Amino acid sequence: MTFSMRDLDEALQGCGQKSGIEIWRIENFKPVTVPKESHGKFFTGDSYIVLKTAASRSGSLHHDIHYWLGKDSSQDEAGAVAIMTVELDSALGGRAVQYREVQGHETEKFLSYFKPCIIPQEGGVASGFNHVKPEKHQTRLYICKGKHVVRVKEASQLTVPFARSTLNHDDVFILDTESKIFQFSGSNSSIQERAKALEVVQYIKDTYHDGKCDIAAVEDGRLMADAEAGEFWGLFGGFAPLPKKSALRDHQTAESDGLKLSSVEKGQTKPIEAESLQKELLDTNKCYILDCGLELFVWKGRQTSIDQRKSASKAAEELFRSSVRPKSNLVSVMEGFETVMFRSKFDSWPATSAVAEPQHGRGKVAALLQRRGVNVQGLVKTSSSSSKDEPKPYIDGTGNLQVVWRINREEKIPLEAAEQSKFYSGDCYIFQYSYPGEDREESLVGTWLGKQSVEEERASAISMASKMVESMKFMPAQARIYEGKEPIQFFVIMQSFITFKGGLSDTFKKYIAENEVPETTYDAEGIALFRVQGSGPENMQAIQIEAFSTGLNSSYCYILHGDSTVFTWRGNLTSSDDQELMERMLDLIKPNENTKAQKEGSESEQFWKLLGGKSEYPSQKIKKDGESDPHLFSCTFSNENLKVTEIFNFTQDDLMTEDIFILDCHTEIFVWAGQQADPKKKPKSLAIGEKFLKHDFLLENLASETPIYIVTEGNEPPFFTRFFTWDSSKSAMHGNSFQKKLAILTNKGKPLVDKPKRRVPAYSSRSSVPDKPQPRSRSMTSTPDRARVRGRSPAFNALAANFENIGTRNQSTPPPMVSPLVRKLYPKSLAPDLTPRSAAFAARTALFEKSRPTPQETPSSLGPAEATNEAEAPKTTEDESMSSIREDSKEEEEEEAEEEGSSLPTFPYERLKTDSEDPPPSDIDLRRREAYMSSAEFKEKLEMTKSEFYKLPKWKQNKLKMAVHLF
Repeated sequence: MTFSMRDLDEALQGCGQKSGIEIWRIENFKPVTVPKESHGKFFTGDSYIVLKTAASRSGSLHHDIHYWLGKDSSQDEAGAVAIMTVELDSALGGRAVQYREVQGHETEKFLSYFKPCIIPQEGGVASGFNHVKPEKHQTRLYICKGKHVVRVKEASQLTVPFARSTLNHDDVFILDTESKIFQFSGSNSSIQERAKALEVVQYIKDTYHDGKCDIAAVEDGRLMADAEAGEFWGLFGGFAPLPKKSALRDHQTAESDGLKLSSVEKGQTKPIEAESLQKELLDTNKCYILDCGLELFVWKGRQTSIDQRKSASKAAEELFRSSVRPKSNLVSVMEGFETVMFRSKFDSWPATSAVAEPQHGRGKVAALLQRRGVNVQGLVKTSSSSSKDEPKPYIDGTGNLQVVWRINREEKIPLEAAEQSKFYSGDCYIFQYSYPGEDREESLVGTWLGKQSVEEERASAISMASKMVESMKFMPAQARIYEGKEPIQFFVIMQSFITFKGGLSDTFKKYIAENEVPETTYDAEGIALFRVQGSGPENMQAIQIEAFSTGLNSSYCYILHGDSTVFTWRGNLTSSDDQELMERMLDLIKPNENTKAQKEGSESEQFWKLLGGKSEYPSQKIKKDGESDPHLFSCTFSNENLKVTEIFNFTQDDLMTEDIFILDCHTEIFVWAGQQADPKKKPKSLAIGEKFLKHDFLLENLASETPIYIVTEGNEPPFFTRFFTWDSSKSAMHGNSFQKKLAILTNKGKPLVDKPKRRVPAYSSRSSVPDKPQPRSRSMTSTPDRARVRGRSPAFNALAANFENIGTRNQSTPPPMVSPLVRKLYPKSLAPDLTPRSAAFAARTALFEKSRPTPQETPSSLGPAEATNEAEAPKTTEDESMSSIREDSKEEEEEEAEEEGSSLPTFPYERLKTDSEDPPPSDIDLRRREAYMSSAEFKEKLEMTKSEFYKLPKWKQNKLKMAVHLF
């Protein structure tokens, strides 16, 4: 017997067709729809059905069905609502997961739907309770438990009355009076529990006080000397010591003596004897009950009837009635759609992997015809249309690839600009990329580990990169990337990326020699085959593969060279965009050489000869793992063992500053470390991510080479924040989680920092398009000798605008040694026959000779920004301060210091630090450390407003001017 949507009760028909939550209350054994404004309000005498519908990234709908039982609801009603959920599941396709929720012992997933909490009210339909809001406010005491979701109990619902003995040192309590809400935090409660309880305080304030009442935080141990503590204890009749143990602890738990598997036949359970749990024990024609003590599972085979499934649900309900299980939950799953928790109970469970569906009908015929060169437009989707499905990078591609190092044993070898996007598979690399952020320049430090690289060099590269990030106070995000698993962000940074076989490092060469491995390092004069891929000029790659015809694919373009000949080959399933990318990559691999174009099906004998002869090859595009819906996990540690807890329906507020979290997106994972996380664990964030991949907590076949990002609180990159509705002002706040949320609560919901919100599109289960695409012309990416046009940070541009004419040149293009602006302002200081070194010193000296034009110079001879400043001097306090500085009696002394500073030696920033192991000579002036920094490093430290700039000594102002003009 099948069950369709029209067979359901009228109130349930048509449900589950769009994302969201739908709720029905059971009245006289019939479901009645609960309006949205009443979602989250539950009554202790009622039963409810809650349907959660979510759209996956592929667009398919996923359903979770919960039935909630109030503590005063009847057993008959509980049995009836269980049957209704079975029918609802069948009508929705039989793929939903069903949960039995008992008041006070709800699953965290259920509670996450109604953040911050649910507070069931007394009464219900059967009792005739009319649900009228009382006219006079009643003082209530609530007990809050939980770090991630809050379980709230009202003291009147417990065996212990509202009295001082109700309080304890372990929990957080909320006392709701008519004029003030008190939060009492037990001395043994965690910071996270206190912070989460504040969300409940906000909820009570908004719900029961219309947002108008005072809030007081009382800490356990603060006695009558504190005014708010005295007021709080006065409501309990005065202070007295609290009991060491809580009177509210419910010690009644379900004992478990192991896992028990039983089959359900004709409403009766039959134990199954087995030494270990194997999936093979489950028959697709039967239903089973797995008893785990604190939780119960019902497994339904695909071939079972709806009557069998109803019978299994009734049998599970009977188990609850016949035994004392106050905290047990019931989860019902369908074969093929088991939860991770259910699968983890078995000693062995076959791995499930997504298999590409074979082509049938029109698609298969179209593919065969197109391989033969037939125009099949309209019959099959080409790769040009699939480019729209490419993942979005969510990183500004106009940044600056500052430096790329190749690792050679224990040293970093910087690469020339033309070689920065050419990697060898046998080597490891470190790259540093900076890009414009919200209000400052942000950075990403990453390691790229080749497939053929040696483990020793991989460890060295990761260690060096970690030390770089640590030396920069963990501000940059850190990435660990393996060849073949590169994320879209990496390709956008590199733009034109080429991977060669073999390696150049001494370690790789030594490994080849010792293990007698054939030498395969790329030879520009030898035979080499490259597969070209990508989505556009800002994201294209050429990957060297084995030079055999089996490596060809009808969906790609290729470059083949050997015997002084260069071939290009295009498959019949490629588009004009793919062919354009091939031409661009050809300019980088074999520029200025004649090529022989080959089309699939009409290749020359010489082409096949270079590839060792013609053979069969595939036609479908290489399928990459798609990004799945993200999962957030909180990390805890026990004797160095990693334990994780999933946070359902997560938001930014779930990221607690004391903890470490992992965001699992399947194709990449993020390790987020709070500012107040354990300082011993924080530097081990990468190792934590690797442990997570190894354990594969979601049983999703995560590869150990999956990219890992390390992100610290306050420095979150946009490709991390896109999974949240992000408010960067929250992450910039200081203090622990409790202090932050208390500050927001007492400031009417606004963070106590003046910082604009990061403009990042909120995460959606469907891919969204960034606000502003970042197109680039071919000339910026196809020529290796030309520096890529990059952007500056907003702060740097703002300061630069005060000293140079923006219209004289492209800001992102490096100026000549003597810029047009300098030539205009200081014509006497320039000489046409200067050598590069002398020109640099001359330019610096010219910049320091005059910080401002003389009174005889007219405003027309100045740049726009400077002319404006001069014209508005009498009107603004800033310019008045400038004028006073100009008239200061110490000006001559400062100018002498300027001239002296222009000829000072320079030292790296690391040597100028107070804790440097290699300090500069002792005769330098320690009060003027910046004067001894190179202009490039001084520019990197640049982060100030115009008003702050003019408060600096003049020698520092000129140092900044030099940095702006020369860079």
